[in-house]
Amino acid sequence: MRLGILVVLFSLVCAATFGAEAVFTSGEAQTALIELFTSEGCSSCPPAEQWLADRRADPGLWHDFVPVAWHVTYWDGLGWRDRWAQAAFTERQQAYADAWRSASVYTPCFVRNGVGWRPGQVAEPKRSSGVLQMRYDVGTGALEVIFRPLIAPGGALEVHAAQLGGGMISTVKAGENAGVTLRHEFVVLAIRHGELGAQGGAYRAALSFPTADPAPPRRALAVWVTLRDDLAPLQATGGWLESSRPAN
Repeated sequence: MRLGILVVLFSLVCAATFGAEAVFTSGEAQTALIELFTSEGCSSCPPAEQWLADRRADPGLWHDFVPVAWHVTYWDGLGWRDRWAQAAFTERQQAYADAWRSASVYTPCFVRNGVGWRPGQVAEPKRSSGVLQMRYDVGTGALEVIFRPLIAPGGALEVHAAQLGGGMISTVKAGENAGVTLRHEFVVLAIRHGELGAQGGAYRAALSFPTADPAPPRRALAVWVTLRDDLAPLQATGGWLESSRPAN
């Protein structure tokens, strides 16, 4: 009898641990996507990263804005290699520079809804967009995205999903930040893209997004929708995963 009870309890624990589902939903008004292009090799970046980290305590987090930090690679040859940097993230910033007809890229660089921006600058008024929902199975890594726009999008839609990490610490031993201990939040660890297909008045996509290994102290997911080959988001949503809710 006791063994049977233990088996049942073990099954329930496994279901809660491996079958947990995270569901995040935007409102109809557009949620801003705030991007920071940064690097551990850049001495000007720590204050920008601190500003982004402070957004953890902002009541508008995930509802009014979704923050993501892209670590770029072009500082890596100057004495310190940023372990969070990826070439794809540098390419994303270069795509922005090309769209803005800019001859160069730089860090720190903030982007809000596809437009160059800086903290404290007046943001554009919110506009109606549509409801974006994501459902993520923590155990299997399956991610379902549903977008219900208020008006027809006028083109093919793409979905972008970023796995985010927080609470990561690096002690920099060379380069411009030599001797500095850096703390990172909302760092993009991995990215997935897919096309949204129209189904009964909504647009849907299914992606596979395994958990990061090793898992950071805090984990979150960010999802946004764009027109195909466009950088500016139509809508965004995201949130902390269940194991990442502690405030410290």
